[in-house]
Parts: sequence; C-alpha cells; structure tokens
Amino acid sequence: MRLLIVSNRLPITVVEKEGKVRFQESAGGLVSGLSAYLDSLKASFTQTEHIWMGWPGITVNNNKTKGELKSKLPAKFNCYPVFISEKSMGNFYYGFCNKTIWPLFHYFPSYTIYDEDYWAHYKHVNEIFCNTVKEIIKPDDVVWIHDYHLMLLPRLLRDEIPNPIGFFLHIPFPTFEIFRLLPRKWRSEILQGLLGADLIGFHIHDYTQYFLRCVLRILGYENNMGEIIVNGRIIKADTFPMGIDFKRFYTAQSDPNVQKEREELLRSLADFKVVLSIDRLDYTKGILNRLNAYEVFLEENPQWHRKVVLVIVVVPSRVGIEHYQQMKRRIDELVGNINGRFGSINWTPIVYQFKFLPFRHLTALYSISDVALITPLRDGMNLIAKEYLSTRTDKTGVLILSEMAGASRELGEAIIINPNNIEEIVDALKIALEMPKEEQIKRNKPMQRRLQRYNVSRWADEFIKGLLSIKEKQKKFDAKLLNTSIKEQLIKDFSKAKRKLLLLDYDGTLVPFAENPQMAKPDEKLFKILKTLSEEQENEIVLISGRDKGTLQNWFGMLDIGLVAEHGVWIKENEDWKMIKPVTNDWKHQIVPILEMYADRLPGSFVEEKDFSVVWHYRMADPELGSILANDLTDYLVNFTANIDVQVLQGSKVVEIINSGVNKSAAAIYWISKKDFDFVLAIGDDWTDEEIFKVLPENAYSIRVGMTKSNAKFNVNTYIDVIQLLEKLIKSNKNF
Repeated sequence: MRLLIVSNRLPITVVEKEGKVRFQESAGGLVSGLSAYLDSLKASFTQTEHIWMGWPGITVNNNKTKGELKSKLPAKFNCYPVFISEKSMGNFYYGFCNKTIWPLFHYFPSYTIYDEDYWAHYKHVNEIFCNTVKEIIKPDDVVWIHDYHLMLLPRLLRDEIPNPIGFFLHIPFPTFEIFRLLPRKWRSEILQGLLGADLIGFHIHDYTQYFLRCVLRILGYENNMGEIIVNGRIIKADTFPMGIDFKRFYTAQSDPNVQKEREELLRSLADFKVVLSIDRLDYTKGILNRLNAYEVFLEENPQWHRKVVLVIVVVPSRVGIEHYQQMKRRIDELVGNINGRFGSINWTPIVYQFKFLPFRHLTALYSISDVALITPLRDGMNLIAKEYLSTRTDKTGVLILSEMAGASRELGEAIIINPNNIEEIVDALKIALEMPKEEQIKRNKPMQRRLQRYNVSRWADEFIKGLLSIKEKQKKFDAKLLNTSIKEQLIKDFSKAKRKLLLLDYDGTLVPFAENPQMAKPDEKLFKILKTLSEEQENEIVLISGRDKGTLQNWFGMLDIGLVAEHGVWIKENEDWKMIKPVTNDWKHQIVPILEMYADRLPGSFVEEKDFSVVWHYRMADPELGSILANDLTDYLVNFTANIDVQVLQGSKVVEIINSGVNKSAAAIYWISKKDFDFVLAIGDDWTDEEIFKVLPENAYSIRVGMTKSNAKFNVNTYIDVIQLLEKLIKSNKNF
C-alpha cells in the first residue's frame, strides 16, 4: 500500500532565484502534523510508502522547470507538484477559498463573496488536481485528500478510479442555515464532491452532524450511524480530533537551542507574569477581542500593572486580502493605544511581534508563558492550545480557551470562555494569573495524558484504518451484487425452465419513487416488458405491491398477470379480486384523524386511504422534519394501536397502518404453492419485501434493489438494473 496525500500546498515550497530552483520547508499545522505522521511511517515495521501532492508555491510556465520539479521533488522529498497558472491560483485560492468558503464556514457571512468566476476557477483547479493524481496513481494506492480547497476532488477521482479515497476537513463545517447561503448549484456540487470519498473526517462531532444534516436537507440522503448509501456505495462520515507530535514538543526543552532562546526570554521577562497570544493574522482568531479584553483587565485590575506582560505574536497570513490588511492596521492601533495609555519607562504592557516564529523560539516562548490566551471566534481545532500544554514539562501554566475552538471538546480542564464576551475573558485572565500551582498541575495532568495518548500518529492511523474498514464493508456488499457471471447463470436457468414464477414489487423496483404516488404510472417501455413476459405460457408474472387494488387494476388490469394489492390484502389471478383472509377496516376512523393531524403539521405530506390500510406520505416534505415526525408518529401509533388488530409499517417516506397478519409473504406462498415451479425469481426494494425473501424455496433467486442488508441472495443498485435484467430474460427466451 502506498499513501497519496493530496493538499492545496506541498510541505516544501519551491523558490526560484537567479534561474535556479531552491526548496524550503512550508509552514502550517497540517504540514507539521502530517510530516510527523509520515516520519513515523518510515520508522514503522511496515514502512509504508507515501507521496504528497500539491501546489509547489510558485507558478511554473517553463516545461524544462516543470520536468525538473517532477523529477527532483519525488526523489528528494516524496512530493509531486500540481502546476496551476497564476490567474487560476488567484481566483481559486485568494478568491473562492479565502473570500467564499473560509469566511462562510467560519460564520462570517457578511465577509463572503459569491462570484461565479471564483467558482469556475475552483472547479477548474480541482480538475487539475484530479488529472495530476491520475498521472501517478497505482492500483493499490490509498488517497487522502485534505481540506476545503479540494472539496470537489473526491467525486472527480471516484468517477475515474476505484481506489480508497479519504477526505478530511480541517476547518469547521457550518450549520445548515449557514451552508445554505451558498447558491443552490454550488452547495449541491460541494456535497456531492465530498460524497465521492469513502470516509469523510471532521475534528469534532458537531461538524460531522452538521455535514450529515446538510446532506439530508439538500441531497435527501439519510444516514444510519454516520453511514450514507449513495448509488449503492456506503460512505461514512466520522469524527477524528487531530492531535500533535506530543513527544516533539514535550522533549523540546532538552534542546540546547531551545534552552538558549528560553534564557534570553527570561532575562527580559523574568519579572513579569507572561500571558501569551499567538495566532495567524485572521479575523476568525479573535485577536481584537483579546486586546480589548486585556485593556479592560488593566483598567479593572491596577494591582497587576507592572506585573504582567501580554506577548502577542501575529503570524503574517493572506496579506493581499483587504479584511486582513484592515485587521493588521487595527491591531497596530490597539497595541499602540494600550501601551501608550498604561505603559511606563520600565514596563511595556504588550510586547508585539508580527512575524513567523521558528520551532525553537516558539517552544521557548510556550515554556516561559504563565498563561496561554487562545480565544478564536471560530476554529476547526486549534493546535496551538495543544502545543502549549505539551511543552509544560512541570505541568504548570494555565490555558484560557475559546469554546468555539474544536480543541475545547478535548481540553475541558482549561478555562473555557465565550470569545465574544469581553468580561468573560477579563475574569478568566484574573483567575488564570492568580491560580495556585497545585490547581494548575491538577488541571494540566489529565490534558497532557490525553494529548500524549491521542497524538497525531494515532489520529492519522485511526483515519486510515477507518478508511480501509469502510472499503472492506463495501466489498462485502459488492460480494452480494448481481455480477455478470451470476446474471448469466440466472438467465440460463430462466431459459431452461418450464414453469417460471416472477414475484415483482412495483415502486422502487420497476419504477423510481415519485413525489406523488399517482405520478409513478408505468411508461410504455415497462408496460411492454410485462406484457411480453406474460404472453409466454410458461411464465407466471405477479406484481406484489402496497398500492390499492383500484390503481393496480387501472394500470395493469388488462395484462395477463397476477396482482397483489395492499401488501397482500387483495389478490387477483384471473378476472376477479379476492381476499386471502378476512380482514376488517373498522379501525380506520380512529387512525385517519391522527394521520391528518401529522399531515397538517408537515407541509407537503398527505394521507392516502385504501380499502384496508391507510398511509401517511411525506416524500414531498422537508426531509429532516419529515424523518423526525415519521419516527414520532410511528412510536405514537405503536402505543395507540396496542389493543387494535393492526400493524404499523415504516417504509420509504411513508408510514402505513394495515391489519395484523397481512404481509407479502402470504401472497408469495399462495402463488408458490399453486404449481411446482422450477424457476422462481423475487425482486423488491424495501423491508416489506424481506418477508417474501424469507419464504422462497432454497433454489429461488431473490434480489434486493439498493445496497443494504437483506435476506435476498443478491443486490442491484437501482430499478434500472431490474428493467435491464427483465429485458435480458425476454431476449434469452427468444434466443433459446
């Protein structure tokens, strides 16, 4: 197995100077985290190969340079470049990624720009990535795609390759109300793009649930414990909180270079309590709120003057984007105002740096800081909080953490605050600065143990194991798929047989589901197939449906086929309809008002009355509310009808109430027992058809439409596969 990591940027940035290509390490949490995992793979027993694909950091137009990078990057760094034009990169990265997805997914809709040109380039760049992956992909490769830049890539690759594909989102996935602000076409294509993956990972449970809700509300796909079935393929959405390289940070203090940096910092800051704030320049990080809170803290707590210093490090980021430039100016002004208002010759309240810090400086700063103030307004995870705790070898230090950061779900012993509330931050600062060391150690010990156990390698291992597990589950379903060889054997057995019985469900089996049941009328093609099959003397064709007898009579009464209505209440084998067993409908007057009440509560739902059953349909209604009310209605009816001789069935977007003891199996047995059939085929699409599959003879063929667990021997993906199979049966009879 070889692991293909695909992300927007490579871990190596290419720099061209004086016509020569040079390489330098890229910055960022994803790079440092995954690099640690990949290093662990090299040292492991299995020594899994890997290659990292992404943009090299520069626009390359020269074919010679492209060739040079394609040879040097794989050989030296296990990397493979994706080449993107300057115009496409501008509209893709600085446009759609950072002016549309980034602000919207971080709950800044007022900053979001909806530009069709940005969207077109986003699609184009995802296609470039797809074509580049295809250049080097091997049959046994596992593909792991990262982050919001490439949300269309899983689907593009799925259409081309069968390999395992995983996707991980490193930023928040927003609620449905936020996500739906995207234009209809965009939001639908993004979700479909993500569903091309076999496993979709998120940092916290909330993001996973938001994604699943959007899939339900926008695409109509329901899930079972995070598993979604799309076109016969199982897809899993799950939670994997990203860790860090704990050992690297915990042992950093033994590095002489870190010790030297630490000593230099202590010389200038030893007389003060140090509050550390470190973030990229970004409006989502809450830096301005932090500064405002520090100013209020100094106003309300004059006893801390000349005793505390806020060390604020802002790492340059996206300097060409307007909101970031405005924010930088505002930070500069606030720092200047606070230092001017409270500072003195021997005390500067804020030490401010606008630069990137190398590892040794960063870890030294973590180790001497008494408090880490990390208050993003919204953050996917926030690894800085974890890094700070991991460097505290003596277990001291206080973490103040925003509840809007994904890390807050794991670091509950920290002081958790709402970053929008200035007073909460002020109170937290006071508590943190005055917290006894014993309390600090008590809080930090369990958090450190957690970070040590669930480090970045375990995070990545669990994701890859989850991906391979879902692929194995897909294979188990594929094993029951009606493949070519089984289909050929079925057709051969059908051709040779003298007495043949075909038991066919209707909705979802021979036709797709329709918003209104009356819209699912058979077309000319289906009618001709059933007519042709029924004209063969050795064939007995039976439609076993939940529909009322009037509809079945109207649509199929002129054909020489058997009909079963209302799941087995009525049967018709010659001219007249009859009942298999006596049933009553005197209970309907008690049930119909309940269903009508639920229909009133859910716009788009309606009640259908049949002779001996009644149905509540909600296919045209809001899918999420419909699912909730269907479960609620089912629970209520099960209790309400406890002393009534009826049963409650929950089917595909319907809740149906019928007499007890009525099911499709009785009708199937009725026909099976009529003759000594030497070929029996039953096809259905939902759990009401499972009763038929259970009572079939051992040598019968049974097929479930849709990839789900079933008593049927085989599965097919959709009703289209059923129609094609019936056409082949007709053709085989003629050939035979």
